Amino acid sequence: MLRLVLAVSLDGRLAPPEGGAAQLGGVGDREVLEEALAWADGCLIGAETLRLHGSTCLIRAPHLLAQRAASGRAQQPLAVVVSRSADISQGLPFWQQPLQRWLLTPGRSPAASAFDRCLDLESWGIALPALADLGLERLVVLGGAGLAASLLAEGWIDELQLTLCPRLLGGPHAWLPLEAAIQSGDWCLQEHRRLEDEELLLRYRRVLAKP
Repeated sequence: MLRLVLAVSLDGRLAPPEGGAAQLGGVGDREVLEEALAWADGCLIGAETLRLHGSTCLIRAPHLLAQRAASGRAQQPLAVVVSRSADISQGLPFWQQPLQRWLLTPGRSPAASAFDRCLDLESWGIALPALADLGLERLVVLGGAGLAASLLAEGWIDELQLTLCPRLLGGPHAWLPLEAAIQSGDWCLQEHRRLEDEELLLRYRRVLAKP
């Protein structure tokens, strides 16, 4: 099961017009993000998103860490970096974070040796079942827009968890690229919650099954 988790502006943007990391979410968004991470076996993160932010998200809330420990799981979900080039700077804080790091990339790359494990990204239809066979059945997708569009285009995203943040950014950096070809399908509202800082959580589940 894949859950796309994003904080977006009221006009559906991930970043300001000039690009870069927007840092949209506040305290409330952080709480629901950590809840999603606690639910997950692993997270998918695009290489460009990792380069922009320097690290992935970690669970900090003691009660969520305790829940994972009680269920016999690692404190942090495993991070799976999705990259065409596998060019991830070794100077990023990501390499010092207390979690396992896997790489999903087409073919083999010399950079793969820096990761705990490397899997071939031949297609989502092969890669995602392979991850599930290795115990990563529940995945949180943390972005960016290209990764989200790729998965949505083939119908692999089961849930959308969007935090609407009370800002207007404008510019071209929507949470889905304008040229993205997304599969048609309906979404059913599962949860809505008012968060701190005037933010709103919306969680939807896909009605139509994956092909």
